[in-house]
Amino acid sequence: MPTSDATSPAPLEAAPQRQPQRNRVGLNLFWRTFFLLSLLLVGSILAWLQTLRALEFEPRTLQSAQQIASLVNLSRAALIHADAIARVSLLKTMADQEGVRILPREPADRFELLAPSALGARLTDELTQRLGPGTIVASQVNGEPGLWIGFTINGDANWLLMDRSRLATASGKTWLIWLVTAGALSLAGAAAIARLINRPLKQLSYAANRVRDGDFGASQLDEGVVTNEIREVNIGFNRMAQKLAKLEQDRAVMLAGISHDLRTPLARLRLETEMSVEDDVARQHMVADIVQLDATIDKFLDYARPDVVTLSPVNLHAVVSSCVYAVQDHRELQVSMQVPEDLNVLADEVELARVISNLMENARRYGKDRETGITTMDISAKAREKWVLLKLRDHGPGAPPEQLASLTKPFFRGDAARTAAAGAGLGLSIVDKTVQRMGGIFALANSSSGGLVAHVQLQRADVADGEDPKQRLQRPQVKRHLPPRAQRQA
Repeated sequence: MPTSDATSPAPLEAAPQRQPQRNRVGLNLFWRTFFLLSLLLVGSILAWLQTLRALEFEPRTLQSAQQIASLVNLSRAALIHADAIARVSLLKTMADQEGVRILPREPADRFELLAPSALGARLTDELTQRLGPGTIVASQVNGEPGLWIGFTINGDANWLLMDRSRLATASGKTWLIWLVTAGALSLAGAAAIARLINRPLKQLSYAANRVRDGDFGASQLDEGVVTNEIREVNIGFNRMAQKLAKLEQDRAVMLAGISHDLRTPLARLRLETEMSVEDDVARQHMVADIVQLDATIDKFLDYARPDVVTLSPVNLHAVVSSCVYAVQDHRELQVSMQVPEDLNVLADEVELARVISNLMENARRYGKDRETGITTMDISAKAREKWVLLKLRDHGPGAPPEQLASLTKPFFRGDAARTAAAGAGLGLSIVDKTVQRMGGIFALANSSSGGLVAHVQLQRADVADGEDPKQRLQRPQVKRHLPPRAQRQA
């Protein structure tokens, strides 16, 4: 029988215990696929953006240089062939309608060349080639900003002033708007693709969880999907689920037949033994062997029970009291209990009573005092925030520390159990499996003051203020499928 120190303030922390397996923190498949697709698309957009800007530079520079050179040549030709009166009218028309002004260039004019940039240098070179040596391209003259082109007409130096916007490329705001729009559309497309890719995997994960919990009817996948690989996976999974369902049905039928096929001959054999065997000692031993065999069958049936239980709020004090009452007249077992009357847990009442009875019987067999031959057992319970810790301690010899981790394994028998003929080595395994089915934790440890202690940690079922716990127990029960077995913590 497992035990721990009754005075320990934190029993589960002082002994090896089972803890629920923690999910490793990480991105699920949808977000990981979405992130990778988004990274690919955004990187592609930035690469195309840089490519477009690089490809745009040369054509835009040549186009701007050609337009400016043509405008200068046309203005020069018009002024050369126009008389004085027509020249004034032409200059006024060019300034009003085209935003182009032609001004005389004075030796005292102060000008600033275009800011050093790839576009400015390339434009200056092109205009110099087209308009001849001595061409000046300035960003402002005498403090007036604009695009100033210095050229000559019949040896006279002149300025041609035009709007700087003729040279402007696409603004950063335009590129930003284009980038944001393309990025938003790409992210929306990535989300749609990721959802489409992960939908079959999500359905497969849901179906696998249903199979794990024994709900084979809700685990069917669509076998008519378009994608060949997914269709083959769905067909294979459905066939596997059908075979598992058939195996589960066969097991249920087999377990149901064990009671009739084995116990009926045992009952008949016991009756014949009691009526036919004259030796009282031999008859008692034969009856004891038959009773032990019947109890062993019960253990096998309990261990093979399905992993689906019905959980409801259960008053822990009432369940423990009923178990203690059943053994109060037992000469080899003395039990004291300290369980609050208003303490409720989320469990199956019959299964919880079976757990407590098994632990008490285990303590009766292997937790006896070596001098008196009587097992003294203490049962206590404490409520935590979301859990209730039930502790069952005996004052026997305990168990070897190296065997504690193996006591809950099926068919494992400790040193004390090996010397006894009774038992099948499944008692503590059944307790552990039953507690796991109810979403709890079961742990064994040696007490520092002697004996073994069993820790049973169950989910707490709080009762609302002013509500009678008995009324709470009458509420409809809900069937729940519990997670896989918890991992043992070293």
